[in-house]
Amino acid sequence: MKKKLTEDKIVDIVVYILLTIVGIITVYPFYYTIICSLNDGMDLMKGGVYLFPRKFTLANYQLFLSDAEWTHAFSVSVAKTIIGTLLCVAFTSMFSYALSRKNLMFKNVYRFLVVFTMYFSGGLIPYYILLKELHLLNTFFVYIIPGMINGFFVMTGINFFSSIPESILESARMDGASELRVLSKIVLPVSKPFLATLALFSAVGQWNSWLDSAYYVRDNNLRTLSYKMMTTINQTLATTANTDAAGQMSQANTATTFTVQATAMVVSMLPIMCVYPFLQKYFVQGMMIGAVKE
Repeated sequence: MKKKLTEDKIVDIVVYILLTIVGIITVYPFYYTIICSLNDGMDLMKGGVYLFPRKFTLANYQLFLSDAEWTHAFSVSVAKTIIGTLLCVAFTSMFSYALSRKNLMFKNVYRFLVVFTMYFSGGLIPYYILLKELHLLNTFFVYIIPGMINGFFVMTGINFFSSIPESILESARMDGASELRVLSKIVLPVSKPFLATLALFSAVGQWNSWLDSAYYVRDNNLRTLSYKMMTTINQTLATTANTDAAGQMSQANTATTFTVQATAMVVSMLPIMCVYPFLQKYFVQGMMIGAVKE
């Protein structure tokens, strides 16, 4: 028995060591990005900065906030994420609730269409032509309308809403409640795990998405923060040396292209990091939706 306990302790120590290593490997890139954003750019080029800022400065954030292009891209991303998430939650939940009702005509046909679109798509060119025919190209709505329905979460929502006892819904209908009132007053209040999980995934997807801005938008006033980050990161120092931002960097003599990129990364991570703790308790429950059927 003593030998077994000793073996268990050894296994626990090995597991904790491995988890610590994995945790450091996972967290350190984010931590290093924060360090770079808080360190003097010219000093950072000398190397040797690993754990703490060697020459602390807020010049990178001042430069970032003073650049109208960055702040405008940030505001576009915020508007896109908030509006897109709200509409995605609203329409996806309504659609999945309707498909979960047993008396819906052609319910299996609708479900088949949802599943089919999850696995097969027309491709980039047909999708581009569709957006063009809908007059969505180069508009803010190209960020919003295509993402209002999420096929995967429609199927997840169907499983969740089907688990709600039909007797509760029937009693509300007998009292004269319409389907929309049943959904808003009875179904949605007990669906917080599903709604929170849907909102979190939708918000992260909207916030991080940059392909839609690259392919379907030409107006620089509609560019998102993630797109601007990608284009800035892909630029070389020689290319950015002729831009106004690079001129400000040389005048400030503290910020560099890399430190401003790091600052943009930190700013882009903050909103999701602030929202996640409030949704975490629902997120764990929501991930189990539909996993177990009685």
